[in-house]
Amino acid sequence: MIDQSSQPTSQESTQQGTADQGLGATTRDLIQNLVGLIAARLSLASLELSEARDALLLVIALALGAFMAVSFAVIAFSALIVVLTWDALGWRILLILTLAYAGIAAALVRQIRRIIDEGRLGLPATVAELKKDSEVLMRKSRTGGRHDA
Repeated sequence: MIDQSSQPTSQESTQQGTADQGLGATTRDLIQNLVGLIAARLSLASLELSEARDALLLVIALALGAFMAVSFAVIAFSALIVVLTWDALGWRILLILTLAYAGIAAALVRQIRRIIDEGRLGLPATVAELKKDSEVLMRKSRTGGRHDA
């Protein structure tokens, strides 16, 4: 006599096959979602990197301008000291030039600081999205992959 309790019924084997297909479909969906997510993040990173490059070039140009203005201020201030040793009134124009160059340098440095403080040299949107993605993946791994609405 054959022991039927150890042999799977046709209903049990159908349920097992459906479970295997469900696992395969879930895995396939997960991989597709992951690939799509990576592609979207790479696209965002590329866009932000081009913006960061433009901001970096602007900061470099402004820094060069500030350096030139400070150089002119130093030259004019040096000339002012020389002129002040003479008993003439020509030194006032050199003082005006010194103050003008120093003002230009201060304005350029303020512009550089504003760009840096605004975070235009970094990738804030990409970092924020990657943090959100990480949190979602961690939440899903803790819940066993269930979708929370």
